[in-house]
Amino acid sequence: MRVSRRATLVTAATAALALTITACSSDPADTGDQPDPTGGDSTSDAGGADEGALVVYSGRSEDLVAPLFEMFEETSGIEVDVRYAGSAEQAQLLLTEGENSPGHVFLSQEAGALGLVGDSGLLVELPADVLGQVAEAYTADDGTWVGVTGRARVVTYDSEQVSEDEAPDTAEAIIDPRWAGQVGVAPGNASFLAFVTAMRELDGEDAASAWLEALVANDAQTYERNGGILEAVNAGEVQLGLINHYYWYQAAAEQGAENMRAQLKFGADGDLAALVNATGVGILTGGEGRADALAFVEFLLSEDAQTYFAEQSYEYPLVEGVADPEGVPPLESLVGPDIDLSLLGTVDESALLIDEAGLTVG
Repeated sequence: MRVSRRATLVTAATAALALTITACSSDPADTGDQPDPTGGDSTSDAGGADEGALVVYSGRSEDLVAPLFEMFEETSGIEVDVRYAGSAEQAQLLLTEGENSPGHVFLSQEAGALGLVGDSGLLVELPADVLGQVAEAYTADDGTWVGVTGRARVVTYDSEQVSEDEAPDTAEAIIDPRWAGQVGVAPGNASFLAFVTAMRELDGEDAASAWLEALVANDAQTYERNGGILEAVNAGEVQLGLINHYYWYQAAAEQGAENMRAQLKFGADGDLAALVNATGVGILTGGEGRADALAFVEFLLSEDAQTYFAEQSYEYPLVEGVADPEGVPPLESLVGPDIDLSLLGTVDESALLIDEAGLTVG
């Protein structure tokens, strides 16, 4: 498997935006005669053989997904050229490259980036049998991407200072003045940007702006990463933090749940605090008709890949029949707000609101 990195071919403004988002950050051989793991031959639907290595733009971190790419190569015989960067950066690069992109598949850390690329006509519709493996809430309305895993927004709280009943489970409760100076957020993180974008879509720009201004007025503490927030809560530096669920479960697996001062509060049904975003994958127009591109998408929805994510990163598998991560509330028990996840791609507008509110990493 070849892994290449490249300079970002975007404008200075776009590059600056991408750098604010902390995301999970060559002569190609002909693979036309390689076996197809789906059981068919390696020719595309259009009748032509796949040419060159399968090029995947990955917005998921190399540390996490490199073993999956290796597994896919070993089981399929298909060569993969993986290009790593943050999901937002990848999306902006794809928009810049347009139809000239060398990419065949886009694997994203969050659904919004896929929505942004899909809205620009750069993703092709996936087969119905692929889309049907995942609940409609975690697939694109137009069928251009399918969810791979789910990630719930949660509040982590210092159990030595805050009881479970006291911990907030709504977006409004998070900005209550009683928590002045005690709430940790990561304003430049992709997950926080998606959270604010969801608020803009559900409640409007003015409501989202007011919520951010209330965070600032409440002296919210800022961090670069979700992991930094969890560490701060676990050390008693702040009483609350807004993170994704799996950060806590990964830490608990390493430290022992009984040794965790930080605990979790899942959001109230229907509230923004219960948002479940999705990682996902789509086939780019450059990969249309390639059997290897479709084979890779199907691999990500296989039991082996879904189990890998559940066991390695404690993310929710989205394919029915695959067990949830150990100790995590069942996905079906989480009732998030009614929102099309594809709409979460307008993070530039959200970043502007965050900057205007004065919420920056200090």
